[in-house]
Amino acid sequence: QVQLVESGGGLVQPGGSLRLSCAASGFTFSTYAMRWYRQAPGKERELVATIGSSGDYIRYIDSVKGRFTISRDNALNTMYLQMNSLKPEDTAVYYCNVRITLDSWGQGTQVTVSS
Repeated sequence: QVQLVESGGGLVQPGGSLRLSCAASGFTFSTYAMRWYRQAPGKERELVATIGSSGDYIRYIDSVKGRFTISRDNALNTMYLQMNSLKPEDTAVYYCNVRITLDSWGQGTQVTVSS
């Protein structure tokens, strides 16, 4: 079955960087678009970034444009989110997602931006 495992979260100071990874298995990774979502305390889950199956289609929400970079390595069945210039408002649990017949989610990785 579909399995998504996020890693790379942690505590970082404002202005710092983190790189999240999402290891995928149980489906043909190279044929599906992938997404990063996040959910902050007390807020709804929001879509952060999308990458097409071959990496040629990429979209970001406005609040992360110029700071976050989504990428994927289809040979490794892994998606990444490079996060630079982090702000306290980026604090959230970050989830990777694939939509096949239904949405599948990883367990999430906590990102905390605080001094």
